[in-house]
Amino acid sequence: MTDRPLHDIRQTDVMDPARANALLIALGRPERLSEGDPLPPFFHQLHFWDAQPPEALGRDGHPRVGGLIPDLGLPRRMWAGGELRFHAPLRAGIAAEKRSVCENVTRKTGRSGPLGFVTLRHEVRQGGTLCVVDRQDLVYREDPAPDGRQPVPPRARTDEEKARHAAFDSTQLFRYSALTFNGHRIHYDADYCREVEGYPAPVVHGPLLAQLLMLMAEERAPLRGFTFRASAPVVLGETVTLCLKGSSAWIRGADGRQCMNAELVY
Repeated sequence: MTDRPLHDIRQTDVMDPARANALLIALGRPERLSEGDPLPPFFHQLHFWDAQPPEALGRDGHPRVGGLIPDLGLPRRMWAGGELRFHAPLRAGIAAEKRSVCENVTRKTGRSGPLGFVTLRHEVRQGGTLCVVDRQDLVYREDPAPDGRQPVPPRARTDEEKARHAAFDSTQLFRYSALTFNGHRIHYDADYCREVEGYPAPVVHGPLLAQLLMLMAEERAPLRGFTFRASAPVVLGETVTLCLKGSSAWIRGADGRQCMNAELVY
């Protein structure tokens, strides 16, 4: 079953360069941005906060569903992947507008039970020029059964041309959550992770992993597009390998599993 809700949300933001510089610092990068400088790809994630009062939040810390995202009766949310197209550079310190719509909703039944797939489409403009189109694929599911088996992730490729290790600590996860105003409890509440959502430890943000791949890919040439899919969670304390080869990028866990796969467009 597929529905196409008609919600249309518009937000504006001044794109304060201090926020972009804070993320660069948190990631240990040397660049600093001033007003008018182009933002790195995906840095629009730091802007257009949707701040809601406590009574408007769900149990997981996200804004309660039922507005832009319909209530499918499924409590667990995961950002499964997305597709980005960079049409023109977004510039720091210049007002921008973001338009968000719920583009598609699909309900299915998988081996683990009912699933809900939601696609959000965000368009970001500056001065009337379309700069970024960002599609987000979200998955909603039931709470895990106490004796439920976790799906076996695919094995990651080992033929990369360029590789870089990345490790994550609680401070980095906190800073990224704060800069993106992401209250999802799977990224900081260890008890909630274990007792409610079935993760062994706090989960590294999927968008943070995608961000690291994009920044690494941009060392070669400016990106015009980036499509990514998460295939296994990365949790606090893990060290993973960021990999590039040609137009492909991926993240490999220390155990060899594929955590994320991506395609690059230059």
